[in-house]
Amino acid sequence: MVEIKTDTALQAMREAGRVVAHALAAARAVASVGVRLRELDEAARSVLSEARARSPFLGYRPAFAPSPFPAVLCASVNDAVAHGIPGDYRLRDGDLVSLDCGAQLDGWTGDAAISFTVGTPRPADLELIAATQQALDAGIAAATVGHRIGDISHAISTVAGRARCGMPSDFGGHGIGRSMHEDPHVPNHGRPGRGFPLRHGLTLAIEPMLMAGGRNSYRTDLDGWTLRTIDGSRAAHIEHTVAITEDGPRVLTLP
Repeated sequence: MVEIKTDTALQAMREAGRVVAHALAAARAVASVGVRLRELDEAARSVLSEARARSPFLGYRPAFAPSPFPAVLCASVNDAVAHGIPGDYRLRDGDLVSLDCGAQLDGWTGDAAISFTVGTPRPADLELIAATQQALDAGIAAATVGHRIGDISHAISTVAGRARCGMPSDFGGHGIGRSMHEDPHVPNHGRPGRGFPLRHGLTLAIEPMLMAGGRNSYRTDLDGWTLRTIDGSRAAHIEHTVAITEDGPRVLTLP
């Protein structure tokens, strides 16, 4: 069931989104060559704790997962597309890092992701990150009253196709509000004019995941969580929680 939020609920989600933005910024600030991924998770945990927010990631166990997620942050490096578990891996010069984080505050949820490079960047990685940001921007621009979910999906896939990038065929964005994953599903591939109609008060997590190799297939690590490109190519993941309003799309996961 799709819940349409009141303006008061949207403001509460904005506060949860602000916590997410701060947690991601804190994790990125400590990301440097030689730092372990778990240290990024610790930085995000500190922000959530200080804000008295709960992590919707920690302990989360969807149907596909063999065990609950053990962190508040997904940390995916290089060919990892999403859902990477932050462990003892030490960041290396030139790594491409994607961080995904959520927060629940006063009963409402925010969810966002960022991608960046550590140390000396590869030009191709910067192009991939830029294309992913462009795909997100296009999806957000299409998130207007009177459009449909398919318009968001089509906008994202158009940018990805122009960049000759693939996207995981069965992963995408989602509704969000009282919990992290709600209806409707927001595919990253789609046809304009199709799907659930967008109206004031609908809140969506829009999250393109671009894979430089151009293929839509992926594999899952033995940990049951980490998604990797099938050909070892690099991946980037950028996400915002967005409210559909009569005044246009409103990004809720900004600082």
